[in-house]
Amino acid sequence: MATLTHAEDVRRDPRRWWALAALVASMLVLGFDMTILNVALPTMARELGASTGQQQWMADAYVVVFAALMLPAGLLGDRFGRRLMLIAGLAVFLAGSVVGALTGDVGGVIAARAVMGVGAALVMPLALSVLPSLFGPEERAKAVGVISAASALGLPLGPIIGGWLLNHFWWGSVFLINVPMAGLGVAACLLLLPETRDPASPKIGALSTAFTATGLGLLVYAIIEAPDRGWGDPLVLAAFTAAAVLLAGLVLRERREARPMLDMTLLARRGFLFNVIAATLVMFVLSGLMFALPPYLQAVLGHDALGTGVRLLPMMGGLLVAAKGAQPVVARFGPRAVVAAGLVVLAFAALLGSRTTVESGYGFTALWLSIAGVGFGFSVVPAMDGALAALPADRAGSGSGLLMTLRQVGGAVGIALLGSLLASAFRHRLDVTGLPAETAHTAGQSVVAAHLVAERTGSAHLAASANAAYVHGMGLVLLVGGIASVVAALLAAAFLPGAAQGAVRAEPEEDPAMARP
Repeated sequence: MATLTHAEDVRRDPRRWWALAALVASMLVLGFDMTILNVALPTMARELGASTGQQQWMADAYVVVFAALMLPAGLLGDRFGRRLMLIAGLAVFLAGSVVGALTGDVGGVIAARAVMGVGAALVMPLALSVLPSLFGPEERAKAVGVISAASALGLPLGPIIGGWLLNHFWWGSVFLINVPMAGLGVAACLLLLPETRDPASPKIGALSTAFTATGLGLLVYAIIEAPDRGWGDPLVLAAFTAAAVLLAGLVLRERREARPMLDMTLLARRGFLFNVIAATLVMFVLSGLMFALPPYLQAVLGHDALGTGVRLLPMMGGLLVAAKGAQPVVARFGPRAVVAAGLVVLAFAALLGSRTTVESGYGFTALWLSIAGVGFGFSVVPAMDGALAALPADRAGSGSGLLMTLRQVGGAVGIALLGSLLASAFRHRLDVTGLPAETAHTAGQSVVAAHLVAERTGSAHLAASANAAYVHGMGLVLLVGGIASVVAALLAAAFLPGAAQGAVRAEPEEDPAMARP
């Protein structure tokens, strides 16, 4: 077959390493795009007048679409050609980045982030699935290691690159930085990648995809809007009800399919289920923390955007060090002990962080951030590895897709739920006595807005109240994150298998090394 012959030629072609470099650029941009916006949100809130709820949507529009479309996007590549769909994904991601850079309002940014989520959903699974066509078995482990390192490296690079850009250019530059990297990826895919496909893959369920996207979107909408409208508001209740009906319909529909797109029966496997729960709760805590922390560092402690990015490094450093050292520790003590211990460390860090006060300063923050990074690394990597190892070889593809989807859902719900808790606590604690009703409402939108109002009115009391209210809300976010980590640790200790399960995965894209911390 011509495609296979071309693939064999590429495996002997020295240009395959240049193709890998292009894939690395694609994964790197996805990695730092998960964190680059967090540093930009306070600046965008100030310049666009975005409320806390709108900031949540800027972050969540990307994650919700990413989570909803990842499985069908992978199947599109199997059916119509992985190179074609990878190029399409990079092109869509590039287009969304251009729109995000050029738009001048909150709605445009949210729409651009959603478009970028569509592109990312295509790029993530397909960048991994083309590796077998580029490298033979003897080189795949090295290629997998390189591309895994790139996606992990993007997490700490995001805040630093974003901070530097915001200090030197306008906020749209955090979108524009994606354009050359995505363009490089498109060019390299056109010139270097062979086309591969798998006609025997499951059919793409349009109805299941619609149920997933709409159900998740409504769930996140209800959680984000509830603090403003009230949890008993008819629209919020209707959104919660519709989300529950759609997601329940998705589960029932997929259970009846002979070859489901979302294989929910895999959750009947204890090793898979409880590792997935652990990894999802870690993403829930991490996403909420990354949403809450940059405004604290910028608005409360007074650091600029670059300084904020640099001050997030203790957590990223702890995460990367722990992720690298997790496997030897698992080999010595077993995955159950390591995952549970990592979650306990994470819980301790979150509960310690919840003791932060306005006077604490950055030294205390750096301490609990470093501990949190270690907890993240020692919990999520063995949990991802254990989940994949619990799968039979013939279902590793669908299982890894389900795992990554649920992780993204955990991140989206973390931003929505913990961000809403933060917004409610801030608004409740903020002292706006003596301010006109409209000005008071504006100040309650976010800590950045409160500081802008305080500057305009010359009210030192309002600025101090905003700092105290925000730190109180962040403390509640960390407290909930600590409780979630304790629950996950108890579940891991009680139900995870005591020894690694050794299912053999034949394809490198299903290797646990692909798990992003």
